Amino acid sequence: MATPTYELIDSTVLGSASASVTFSSIPADYRDLVLVSNVIGSSGNVRLRYNADSSLIYSEVSMYGNGSTTTSNSNTSQSSAYLFISGTDGSIMVTQIMDYSATDKHKTGLNRFNVAGYVGAYAHRYASTSAISSLEVFGSTFDTGSTFYLYGIAG
Repeated sequence: MATPTYELIDSTVLGSASASVTFSSIPADYRDLVLVSNVIGSSGNVRLRYNADSSLIYSEVSMYGNGSTTTSNSNTSQSSAYLFISGTDGSIMVTQIMDYSATDKHKTGLNRFNVAGYVGAYAHRYASTSAISSLEVFGSTFDTGSTFYLYGIAG
């Protein structure tokens, strides 16, 4: 069996503040996608939307903590998937999107983040059998220098 490898599909380094970053025309050549981001900006919710679809077909479960406090949550019927709360000093986030180009199943994602002393994970489901051809990260204001790298996993 071949060893899976990350191949850079696209990247964005913000030269000015922006409220969203969109990756479009994502090729269907890979098994999975990985989005690696370092978001710098004011604190606020950061969310993910596939194929510009704001239907209430996203659901999620979460867990996060800071070493002394833990929290868990679940939500259904959302118009996008929750990723994390950004922080002014930067928020590292890794999101894996499994079987994104499959047309016979719903899409699932796993997000891990580290921000302002918190670490956490969110799992989400996009209840659509459409292949994912675009994704938008939005919510908080992303400051200059924020980075977003989208990888395809070959293998």
